[in-house]
Amino acid sequence: MRHHADSMRYDRMYALLWIYTAALALFGLFLGPLDQILPGLATIVLTEDALITDYVLIAGPGAALINSALVTAVTLVMLRLSHEPFNGFSLVVVGLMSGFSLFGKNLVNIWPILLGAWLYAKLRREPFGKYVPTGLLSTALAPVISYIALDNGWGTPLLGGLAGVLIGFILPPLSAYTYKIQNGMNLYNMGFACGLLAFILIPLISSMGATPTTRYHWAEGYNLLFGLALGFFCAALFLLGLLCSGRPAWASWAGYRRLLLTSGRAPSDYLRMFGAGPVLINMGINGLIGIAFILGGGGDLNGPTVGGILTIMGFSAFGKHARNIIPVMAGVFLGGVVMHWSLSDSAVQLACLFCTTLAPISGYFGWPFGVLAGFLHSSVVLYTGTPVAGMNLYNNGFSGGLVAIVLYPLIIDIFRHRRPTLTDRDYFDPVEHDEPLPPPDRQEMTEERDH
Repeated sequence: MRHHADSMRYDRMYALLWIYTAALALFGLFLGPLDQILPGLATIVLTEDALITDYVLIAGPGAALINSALVTAVTLVMLRLSHEPFNGFSLVVVGLMSGFSLFGKNLVNIWPILLGAWLYAKLRREPFGKYVPTGLLSTALAPVISYIALDNGWGTPLLGGLAGVLIGFILPPLSAYTYKIQNGMNLYNMGFACGLLAFILIPLISSMGATPTTRYHWAEGYNLLFGLALGFFCAALFLLGLLCSGRPAWASWAGYRRLLLTSGRAPSDYLRMFGAGPVLINMGINGLIGIAFILGGGGDLNGPTVGGILTIMGFSAFGKHARNIIPVMAGVFLGGVVMHWSLSDSAVQLACLFCTTLAPISGYFGWPFGVLAGFLHSSVVLYTGTPVAGMNLYNNGFSGGLVAIVLYPLIIDIFRHRRPTLTDRDYFDPVEHDEPLPPPDRQEMTEERDH
């Protein structure tokens, strides 16, 4: 009976996510009349989507939000039809897809990659449902498809589609490998895998005559509008988790306080560990933290930054909480004090949000190492996007992986006097379970003792 009740609890999250999707669509319709939204959607589909391409600027906020709602709806349908258990990682996928469909993913350029993931499942003779979350996250390289399909004088739609199929076919095994070498310290594992693949694909197509370049479309002037909407959304999630999760308010808050004691090292499925109430509280609080950091640094709330905040909120079900993200974000702010760039620079605003991919370093080793990780990440990320011409939407995940791979063995060996070992967990384990999971010991270590 306990397992059945827990499964029902997870299933009810789908209803909440459909309400969220409908709210995106209604807000989009409120911001832009239909005669502007349809041309805006066409503009989104027909635009090369390399970083940074803010759909709010090129198509208007209404069309951007409608595109996000459509992509989110596709995501929910695919997750449901996959027959895989709903868990914390499912919320990660929804957060990433809805967020990045404000600046890079659209209803057209995601399908070739999903087809590639389906072909990989067929080759492995395994259910496609197992690879649906990975296929959806692989759409980080959707700008490659848009570029090849739309670039006049070089690519064609057919070539773009074939490139997408190849990407979707390669990334499941590649991401399974990169997951192990990062030891759970970089939450955006798919971003690291996509970055590695992009470092091969972009030079390859450039050698064939392509000339991909980074983009800069960055909307300004929406702070009040998006700030109020996001603030209301975060407050609603907080109250929903506190009062409407089927548990007493004190129990939900106590669960959230226990959640704050976890390291966040992947995989940390908070939905299975603590239930829906503490996770919703965590999502609301983390979203408000993201808003505060952007506005406090003199930044802009637009497609990319709202997408970053939605990503943080999605990962609030899978590794992020206030205690492990604030030190990393503070490291980016520290970089703004001593380095030549400004916190108001668009790339730095994104780094301030997406640097939270390194939250496990802060949670596992302590806040000083979190500050160090954010400080290093704030500079590394400014240079990793140029060689791939902004084609990897999860560029912060790639740079976060580089920082994690360097910092992890150094911290373990020098400060913990242990021998680093590669994790032996399977990448697809987190998406295959929904049964309750006891929280791990915060001080639990998996490294070998250095004798």
